[in-house]
Amino acid sequence: MTQISILGCGWLGLPLAKALLEKGFLINGSTTSEEKILTLKNKGINPFLIRLDSQNVVGEMDRFLKGSTTLIIDIPPKLRGNSTEDFVGKIQNLIPHLENSTLKNVLFISSTSVYGENNTIITEETTTNPDTEGGRQLVKAEALLQKNSHFKTTILRFGGLIGEDRNPVKFLSGRENIENPEAPINLIHQEDCIGIILKILETDSWNETFNAVTPFHPSREQYYTQKATDLNLVPPKFNTKNASKGKTVLSYKIESVLKYTFAKTNL
Repeated sequence: MTQISILGCGWLGLPLAKALLEKGFLINGSTTSEEKILTLKNKGINPFLIRLDSQNVVGEMDRFLKGSTTLIIDIPPKLRGNSTEDFVGKIQNLIPHLENSTLKNVLFISSTSVYGENNTIITEETTTNPDTEGGRQLVKAEALLQKNSHFKTTILRFGGLIGEDRNPVKFLSGRENIENPEAPINLIHQEDCIGIILKILETDSWNETFNAVTPFHPSREQYYTQKATDLNLVPPKFNTKNASKGKTVLSYKIESVLKYTFAKTNL
């Protein structure tokens, strides 16, 4: 059976691992939490305690990769607010281990934050123009992996991640003076995240870049007001005095190249 390593069995990585197990893959999964090791093991995942920092890799990375043909990197940059995290340094330290492994393919989970927030239509052909530190470091990390000739890298740029237990409205509920009420939403449901990854693996779509955002783009004010009502939350209040800015991310390649049909089209 084919073995896949998932670096980061968190909110997305863990259910992804379960879906891959159901498809007959062998899965090595990493976590930074000792308490989670047993959880992974009980689900049939071969668990590894691995931590990356800008100086080194802590844990049995080489054994984690041994025998795997594909690595899925699903670790967040953690660069919100005043964080000084060196995400690019983490990827730089990881790469020698990838080069010396059995890997043929790498799937790097990135973000549409690499495009910034210009008022424009975004496709995979759009030049990256990040306006956050997280976006800037993701662009550099993407390039490090894509330029490496030891393996093929596909970049998967997700929009905002939501799920049955996760929606930004829970954070926005009751807040006031929220900017950009007319900006379109660019979200994607966890179910489609997993479905798209399975499709990439199924079709051997390597050395590609995909935007992954549900083709559903109401305004922030319209969407979050309705979603708060649906969940019996206090609706957020938006600042309509300032002009809104925000991009619309299209996922044409997901539908045209992968032939993937979104399962959750009305978020």
